[in-house]
Amino acid sequence: MDRSSFEKPVTILTGLGTPTKIESASEAYALLADWPRASRTAAHDIAAKACRAAMDGEIDAETARATFVAFARRNDLLAPRTSSTVVGGRVADWATRSQRVNAPA
Repeated sequence: MDRSSFEKPVTILTGLGTPTKIESASEAYALLADWPRASRTAAHDIAAKACRAAMDGEIDAETARATFVAFARRNDLLAPRTSSTVVGGRVADWATRSQRVNAPA
C-alpha cells in the first residue's frame, strides 16, 4: 500500500454526477491540480499543499484526507451516503437493477 493511501476512500461526484472514489493523496492532488484556476480558493490551496506533503511523506495521509474532504464539502462534491446494497455493487449493476424495477409492467 502506498504511504499516501487513505484508510477509507472519499467518494465524490464528478462530471454529470458520476461517483468517483479518491483513494489516495496522489489521486486527490491530481483532481486538485486540474481544478480551474479561476475557481481555486483557500480551501483548494490548503488541500493541494496537504496532499503534496502526504505524497512526500511529510504528513500522514489521513491529515491530507481531512483537508480534501473539507475542500470537497465546500464545493458540494461529496457523494451522499447510500445504503450498503448500492455501495456493495458496481454503479453499472445498480443502474441495471433500477431499470428492471422501474420498467413498466
